[in-house]
Amino acid sequence: MKRILLVFGTRPEAVKMCPLVLELRRRGTVQPVVCVTGQHRQLLRDALAAFQVEADYDLALMEQAQSLDGLTAACLTALGPVLEREAPDLVLVHGDTTTTLAAALAAFYRHIPVGHVEAGLRTGDLSAPFPEEFDRRAVDMLSRYAFAPTEEARANLLAEGFDGSRIWVTGNTGIDALAYTLRKDYHSPALDFLAEGVPVVLTLHRRESLGQPMQEVLAAVRSLAADMPELRVLCPVHPNPQVREAVYAALGGQENIRLTEPMDVTAFHNLLARARLILTDSGGVQEEAAALGVPALVLRGKTERPEGIKAGGLLLAGTDRETVYARCRRLLEDEAAWQAMRDRPNPFGDGHASARIADVLENL
Repeated sequence: MKRILLVFGTRPEAVKMCPLVLELRRRGTVQPVVCVTGQHRQLLRDALAAFQVEADYDLALMEQAQSLDGLTAACLTALGPVLEREAPDLVLVHGDTTTTLAAALAAFYRHIPVGHVEAGLRTGDLSAPFPEEFDRRAVDMLSRYAFAPTEEARANLLAEGFDGSRIWVTGNTGIDALAYTLRKDYHSPALDFLAEGVPVVLTLHRRESLGQPMQEVLAAVRSLAADMPELRVLCPVHPNPQVREAVYAALGGQENIRLTEPMDVTAFHNLLARARLILTDSGGVQEEAAALGVPALVLRGKTERPEGIKAGGLLLAGTDRETVYARCRRLLEDEAAWQAMRDRPNPFGDGHASARIADVLENL
């Protein structure tokens, strides 16, 4: 039986890899071994618990104020013994994190084939997002097998010389995750808060958003909430100290804005599903918004998910205060504009990506 080591370390990776772990375990045709680096700590554990997935290895590498080079070195050092002990036939990594890069590199050093889930995403700018754009390009270079979520991602890989016979377009496993988390009867105090008015969900966390871009966005949101008291803005605040300081300073104390601790994936997905508008700089939330049919403003200058922009369910808003304010207000007040975004198709998958990847893995 083929032995496959799945390595991930952050909550978004866990949300997108756990459906694949469960699919492989259900089939029993390959042996999945789960190794988490702990690049995120509690957030990662909450995600694993939501899918009832237990890791075979937990490297627990997270440290306060950890540098990128320090984390990369720690991942490489810690993953070596796991690879030596397990001797997998394939290492599967996901996306574009430091864990992803380190795991692919550690496998490459040992001549172990790498499969990249969510391969081929590009902005074309190494500084946006940083360092993720470099990570994903480097991992694709190291990979033998590429599981591209869309045809556009496949085209990116082909343009870079990747062998087309080793690319499979599967959809995004993040859409699969919604089948495990969405509940019609879900209830929480946060949902009660949103139901009091016009529900808006805000997430901000990207490294390149820190500083002036984040300040601009937060100022726009504060003005919007002040000018439209009917809004109920919910913002789960990322644990990054710089993000927390900026968000609480800008949005704290406003009655129709609620700042919360990070939410488990089940709570978060159910809140997204009930929002009228989503404001985010997250990649995964862009996909989730499109799948849920909730219009979303992307608070970035560039996105590696242009399919959602082209389909019309996502709108690239940038980080300029006046632009973000104006685009939010239009969608909140113009029913026709909001409905036009809501009725757009979801380009990111149909909820069966894990099954397609498992089919490939069985037949490699």
